[in-house]
Amino acid sequence: MHGQWNLEQLRTFVRVAELRSFSAVAREQRKAQSAVSNAIALFEADLGVTLFERSSGRQPRLTDAGQALLEEARELLRQCERLDGRAQALMRGQEAQLRLAQDEAMPFQPVLDSLDELAVQYPLLEIQVASGAQGDVARKLLERRADLGLMFHHEHMPAALERQALGSVEMVTVCAVHHPLAQLASVNRQQLAQHRQLLITPQQSGYPGGEPISPQIWRADSFYVMAEMLMRGLGWAWLPRHVVQYPAYQQQMVELASEWRPPALVVELAWRRDEPLGPAARWLAERFAVHLCAIG
Repeated sequence: MHGQWNLEQLRTFVRVAELRSFSAVAREQRKAQSAVSNAIALFEADLGVTLFERSSGRQPRLTDAGQALLEEARELLRQCERLDGRAQALMRGQEAQLRLAQDEAMPFQPVLDSLDELAVQYPLLEIQVASGAQGDVARKLLERRADLGLMFHHEHMPAALERQALGSVEMVTVCAVHHPLAQLASVNRQQLAQHRQLLITPQQSGYPGGEPISPQIWRADSFYVMAEMLMRGLGWAWLPRHVVQYPAYQQQMVELASEWRPPALVVELAWRRDEPLGPAARWLAERFAVHLCAIG
Protein backbone atom coordinates (compact mmCIF):
# COMPACT_ATOMS: atom_id res chain seq x y z
CA MET A 1 0.00 0.00 0.00
CA HIS A 2 1.45 3.34 -1.08
CA GLY A 3 1.47 6.46 1.09
CA GLN A 4 -1.15 9.15 0.77
CA TRP A 5 -0.17 11.90 -1.66
CA ASN A 6 -1.81 15.32 -1.43
CA LEU A 7 -3.10 18.07 -3.73
CA GLU A 8 -0.03 20.24 -3.15
CA GLN A 9 2.18 17.49 -4.59
CA LEU A 10 -0.25 17.10 -7.50
CA ARG A 11 -0.03 20.84 -8.31
CA THR A 12 3.77 20.76 -8.06
CA PHE A 13 3.93 17.78 -10.46
CA VAL A 14 1.76 19.58 -13.04
CA ARG A 15 3.80 22.82 -12.77
CA VAL A 16 7.18 21.02 -13.12
CA ALA A 17 5.80 19.20 -16.19
CA GLU A 18 4.60 22.51 -17.67
CA LEU A 19 7.72 24.59 -16.88
CA ARG A 20 10.16 21.66 -17.30
CA SER A 21 12.26 23.05 -14.46
CA PHE A 22 12.48 22.40 -10.71
CA SER A 23 14.18 25.75 -10.16
CA ALA A 24 11.49 27.72 -12.06
CA VAL A 25 8.74 26.09 -9.96
CA ALA A 26 10.78 26.76 -6.78
CA ARG A 27 10.97 30.47 -7.71
CA GLU A 28 7.27 30.58 -8.51
CA GLN A 29 6.35 28.94 -5.18
CA ARG A 30 9.04 30.89 -3.26
CA LYS A 31 10.62 27.68 -2.02
CA ALA A 32 14.09 26.15 -2.08
CA GLN A 33 14.70 24.00 -5.16
CA SER A 34 15.40 21.04 -2.87
CA ALA A 35 11.88 21.38 -1.39
CA VAL A 36 10.35 21.05 -4.88
CA SER A 37 12.61 18.10 -5.76
CA ASN A 38 11.72 16.40 -2.46
CA ALA A 39 7.97 16.98 -3.00
CA ILE A 40 8.20 15.29 -6.43
CA ALA A 41 10.32 12.43 -5.03
CA LEU A 42 7.75 11.80 -2.27
CA PHE A 43 4.92 11.96 -4.82
CA GLU A 44 6.71 9.36 -6.97
CA ALA A 45 7.25 7.16 -3.92
CA ASP A 46 3.54 7.45 -3.01
CA LEU A 47 2.46 6.58 -6.54
CA GLY A 48 5.11 3.89 -7.00
CA VAL A 49 6.20 5.23 -10.42
CA THR A 50 8.96 7.51 -11.72
CA LEU A 51 7.45 10.65 -13.24
CA PHE A 52 10.57 12.48 -14.46
CA GLU A 53 13.89 11.48 -15.97
CA ARG A 54 16.60 13.45 -14.20
CA SER A 55 19.96 13.82 -15.89
CA SER A 56 22.52 16.12 -14.30
CA GLY A 57 22.51 19.54 -15.91
CA ARG A 58 19.42 18.83 -18.03
CA GLN A 59 15.77 19.81 -17.68
CA PRO A 60 13.50 17.21 -16.06
CA ARG A 61 11.65 15.27 -18.77
CA LEU A 62 8.44 13.30 -18.27
CA THR A 63 8.72 9.53 -18.37
CA ASP A 64 6.05 7.53 -20.22
CA ALA A 65 4.32 7.00 -16.86
CA GLY A 66 4.56 10.73 -16.10
CA GLN A 67 3.07 11.56 -19.51
CA ALA A 68 0.23 9.10 -18.93
CA LEU A 69 -0.60 10.56 -15.50
CA LEU A 70 -0.28 14.26 -16.40
CA GLU A 71 -3.76 14.64 -17.93
CA GLU A 72 -5.30 12.67 -15.04
CA ALA A 73 -3.60 15.08 -12.62
CA ARG A 74 -4.87 18.13 -14.55
CA GLU A 75 -8.40 16.74 -14.53
CA LEU A 76 -8.21 16.16 -10.77
CA LEU A 77 -7.18 19.79 -10.26
CA ARG A 78 -10.05 20.92 -12.50
CA GLN A 79 -12.42 18.85 -10.37
CA CYS A 80 -11.03 20.56 -7.24
CA GLU A 81 -11.73 23.97 -8.81
CA ARG A 82 -15.29 22.88 -9.58
CA LEU A 83 -15.71 21.71 -6.00
CA ASP A 84 -14.39 25.03 -4.66
CA GLY A 85 -16.61 26.97 -7.07
CA ARG A 86 -19.70 24.98 -6.10
CA ALA A 87 -18.93 25.46 -2.38
CA GLN A 88 -18.46 29.22 -2.91
CA ALA A 89 -21.76 29.36 -4.80
CA LEU A 90 -23.55 27.53 -1.99
CA MET A 91 -22.01 29.87 0.56
CA ARG A 92 -23.30 32.85 -1.45
CA GLY A 93 -26.72 31.23 -1.71
CA GLN A 94 -26.57 30.32 -5.41
CA GLU A 95 -28.20 26.99 -6.23
CA ALA A 96 -25.92 24.04 -6.98
CA GLN A 97 -28.60 22.55 -9.22
CA LEU A 98 -31.71 23.83 -10.97
CA ARG A 99 -34.44 21.41 -12.04
CA LEU A 100 -36.73 23.00 -14.62
CA ALA A 101 -40.04 21.38 -15.53
CA GLN A 102 -41.88 22.77 -18.54
CA ASP A 103 -45.09 22.12 -20.40
CA GLU A 104 -44.04 20.34 -23.59
CA ALA A 105 -45.95 22.93 -25.64
CA MET A 106 -43.88 25.80 -24.20
CA PRO A 107 -42.33 27.87 -27.05
CA PHE A 108 -38.93 26.17 -27.36
CA GLN A 109 -36.97 29.14 -28.77
CA PRO A 110 -37.34 31.38 -25.67
CA VAL A 111 -36.52 28.41 -23.41
CA LEU A 112 -33.35 27.53 -25.34
CA ASP A 113 -32.23 31.16 -25.67
CA SER A 114 -32.66 31.61 -21.90
CA LEU A 115 -30.71 28.42 -21.10
CA ASP A 116 -28.00 29.59 -23.49
CA GLU A 117 -27.55 32.77 -21.45
CA LEU A 118 -27.85 30.91 -18.15
CA ALA A 119 -24.88 28.70 -19.11
CA VAL A 120 -22.75 31.83 -19.52
CA GLN A 121 -24.03 33.61 -16.41
CA TYR A 122 -23.89 30.56 -14.10
CA PRO A 123 -21.32 28.19 -15.66
CA LEU A 124 -21.11 25.89 -12.60
CA LEU A 125 -24.85 25.41 -12.23
CA GLU A 126 -26.15 21.92 -12.99
CA ILE A 127 -29.36 22.02 -15.03
CA GLN A 128 -32.03 19.35 -15.45
CA VAL A 129 -34.88 20.00 -17.89
CA ALA A 130 -38.02 17.85 -17.87
CA SER A 131 -40.87 18.27 -20.35
CA GLY A 132 -44.32 16.86 -19.82
CA ALA A 133 -47.95 17.07 -20.82
CA GLN A 134 -50.11 19.67 -19.09
CA GLY A 135 -50.59 18.82 -15.41
CA ASP A 136 -47.19 17.12 -15.09
CA VAL A 137 -45.37 20.37 -14.30
CA ALA A 138 -47.49 21.20 -11.23
CA ARG A 139 -47.21 17.59 -10.05
CA LYS A 140 -43.41 17.63 -10.27
CA LEU A 141 -43.26 20.86 -8.26
CA LEU A 142 -45.63 19.53 -5.59
CA GLU A 143 -43.63 16.29 -5.30
CA ARG A 144 -40.37 18.28 -5.05
CA ARG A 145 -39.06 16.70 -8.27
CA ALA A 146 -38.62 20.16 -9.83
CA ASP A 147 -37.58 23.57 -8.48
CA LEU A 148 -39.03 25.77 -11.18
CA GLY A 149 -41.96 25.26 -13.54
CA LEU A 150 -42.97 26.85 -16.84
CA MET A 151 -46.63 26.18 -17.46
CA PHE A 152 -49.79 27.60 -19.01
CA HIS A 153 -52.23 29.12 -16.54
CA HIS A 154 -55.43 27.22 -15.88
CA GLU A 155 -58.22 27.50 -13.33
CA HIS A 156 -57.17 24.58 -11.13
CA MET A 157 -53.68 25.67 -10.06
CA PRO A 158 -52.60 24.05 -6.75
CA ALA A 159 -52.67 26.46 -3.79
CA ALA A 160 -49.18 25.40 -2.63
CA LEU A 161 -47.61 26.99 -5.71
CA GLU A 162 -46.48 30.58 -6.05
CA ARG A 163 -47.04 31.91 -9.57
CA GLN A 164 -45.89 34.78 -11.72
CA ALA A 165 -47.24 35.59 -15.20
CA LEU A 166 -44.43 35.98 -17.76
CA GLY A 167 -46.33 36.61 -20.97
CA SER A 168 -48.87 34.97 -23.25
CA VAL A 169 -49.13 32.78 -26.34
CA GLU A 170 -51.80 33.46 -28.96
CA MET A 171 -54.24 30.69 -29.93
CA VAL A 172 -55.24 30.25 -33.57
CA THR A 173 -57.93 28.23 -35.36
CA VAL A 174 -56.34 25.79 -37.85
CA CYS A 175 -57.01 22.83 -40.11
CA ALA A 176 -55.05 20.78 -42.66
CA VAL A 177 -54.55 22.28 -46.15
CA HIS A 178 -56.75 19.54 -47.69
CA HIS A 179 -59.54 19.83 -45.05
CA PRO A 180 -62.96 21.07 -46.36
CA LEU A 181 -62.80 24.12 -44.03
CA ALA A 182 -59.55 25.25 -45.72
CA GLN A 183 -61.56 26.37 -48.76
CA LEU A 184 -63.54 28.95 -46.77
CA ALA A 185 -62.36 32.56 -46.42
CA SER A 186 -63.77 32.73 -42.89
CA VAL A 187 -65.67 30.30 -40.69
CA ASN A 188 -68.45 30.68 -38.11
CA ARG A 189 -69.42 28.43 -35.21
CA GLN A 190 -72.04 26.56 -37.28
CA GLN A 191 -69.47 25.68 -39.97
CA LEU A 192 -66.90 24.58 -37.38
CA ALA A 193 -69.55 22.47 -35.61
CA GLN A 194 -70.04 20.40 -38.77
CA HIS A 195 -66.52 18.93 -38.50
CA ARG A 196 -64.63 16.95 -35.88
CA GLN A 197 -62.85 19.13 -33.33
CA LEU A 198 -59.51 18.21 -31.75
CA LEU A 199 -59.26 19.36 -28.14
CA ILE A 200 -56.74 19.37 -25.32
CA THR A 201 -57.53 16.82 -22.61
CA PRO A 202 -58.91 16.37 -20.01
CA GLN A 203 -62.08 18.43 -20.23
CA GLN A 204 -61.73 19.60 -16.60
CA SER A 205 -58.15 20.85 -17.18
CA GLY A 206 -59.32 24.45 -16.85
CA TYR A 207 -57.31 25.49 -19.92
CA PRO A 208 -58.96 28.10 -22.16
CA GLY A 209 -60.50 26.49 -25.21
CA GLY A 210 -61.28 23.24 -23.42
CA GLU A 211 -65.01 23.42 -24.18
CA PRO A 212 -66.10 21.90 -27.50
CA ILE A 213 -68.00 23.68 -30.28
CA SER A 214 -68.50 20.54 -32.36
CA PRO A 215 -70.60 17.55 -31.24
CA GLN A 216 -67.85 15.26 -32.50
CA ILE A 217 -64.54 15.60 -30.65
CA TRP A 218 -61.22 13.82 -30.21
CA ARG A 219 -58.91 14.73 -27.32
CA ALA A 220 -55.15 14.57 -26.78
CA ASP A 221 -52.94 15.70 -23.88
CA SER A 222 -50.38 17.28 -26.23
CA PHE A 223 -50.72 20.18 -28.67
CA TYR A 224 -48.10 18.48 -30.86
CA VAL A 225 -50.11 15.23 -31.00
CA MET A 226 -53.15 17.36 -31.92
CA ALA A 227 -51.11 18.99 -34.70
CA GLU A 228 -50.08 15.59 -36.10
CA MET A 229 -53.74 14.44 -36.12
CA LEU A 230 -54.79 17.71 -37.68
CA MET A 231 -52.32 17.38 -40.58
CA ARG A 232 -53.91 14.03 -41.43
CA GLY A 233 -57.25 15.78 -41.80
CA LEU A 234 -58.73 14.22 -38.65
CA GLY A 235 -60.23 17.50 -37.49
CA TRP A 236 -59.71 21.24 -36.87
CA ALA A 237 -58.25 22.66 -33.68
CA TRP A 238 -57.26 25.67 -31.64
CA LEU A 239 -53.48 25.56 -31.31
CA PRO A 240 -50.87 27.94 -29.88
CA ARG A 241 -49.38 30.03 -32.68
CA HIS A 242 -45.81 28.83 -32.06
CA VAL A 243 -46.95 25.20 -32.51
CA VAL A 244 -48.53 26.09 -35.86
CA GLN A 245 -45.26 27.83 -36.85
CA TYR A 246 -43.14 24.74 -36.04
CA PRO A 247 -40.90 24.20 -39.11
CA ALA A 248 -42.09 20.62 -39.74
CA TYR A 249 -45.70 21.86 -40.04
CA GLN A 250 -45.07 24.59 -42.61
CA GLN A 251 -47.35 24.50 -45.69
CA GLN A 252 -49.41 21.73 -44.08
CA MET A 253 -51.84 23.83 -42.04
CA VAL A 254 -54.18 26.69 -42.83
CA GLU A 255 -55.05 29.37 -40.29
CA LEU A 256 -58.79 30.05 -40.39
CA ALA A 257 -60.35 33.45 -39.81
CA SER A 258 -63.10 32.68 -37.32
CA GLU A 259 -65.56 34.66 -35.24
CA TRP A 260 -64.36 33.08 -31.98
CA ARG A 261 -61.20 31.55 -30.62
CA PRO A 262 -59.96 30.95 -27.08
CA PRO A 263 -58.15 33.71 -25.20
CA ALA A 264 -54.34 33.59 -25.24
CA LEU A 265 -52.58 31.00 -23.09
CA VAL A 266 -50.88 32.81 -20.21
CA VAL A 267 -47.37 31.50 -19.54
CA GLU A 268 -46.62 31.31 -15.83
CA LEU A 269 -43.56 30.67 -13.78
CA ALA A 270 -44.37 28.46 -10.79
CA TRP A 271 -42.51 27.28 -7.71
CA ARG A 272 -43.32 25.96 -4.24
CA ARG A 273 -44.18 28.70 -1.77
CA ASP A 274 -42.13 27.02 0.97
CA GLU A 275 -39.03 26.92 -1.24
CA PRO A 276 -38.13 30.43 -2.45
CA LEU A 277 -36.29 30.74 -5.73
CA GLY A 278 -32.51 31.14 -5.74
CA PRO A 279 -30.71 33.82 -7.78
CA ALA A 280 -30.14 31.62 -10.85
CA ALA A 281 -33.82 30.59 -11.01
CA ARG A 282 -34.92 34.24 -10.71
CA TRP A 283 -32.43 35.27 -13.38
CA LEU A 284 -33.65 32.51 -15.75
CA ALA A 285 -37.28 33.58 -15.24
CA GLU A 286 -36.44 37.17 -16.10
CA ARG A 287 -34.59 36.18 -19.30
CA PHE A 288 -37.39 33.84 -20.36
CA ALA A 289 -39.98 36.61 -19.98
CA VAL A 290 -37.85 38.86 -22.23
CA HIS A 291 -37.47 36.16 -24.93
CA LEU A 292 -41.16 35.24 -24.73
CA CYS A 293 -42.17 38.86 -25.39
CA ALA A 294 -39.81 38.95 -28.37
CA ILE A 295 -41.74 36.20 -30.18
CA GLY A 296 -45.18 37.65 -29.31
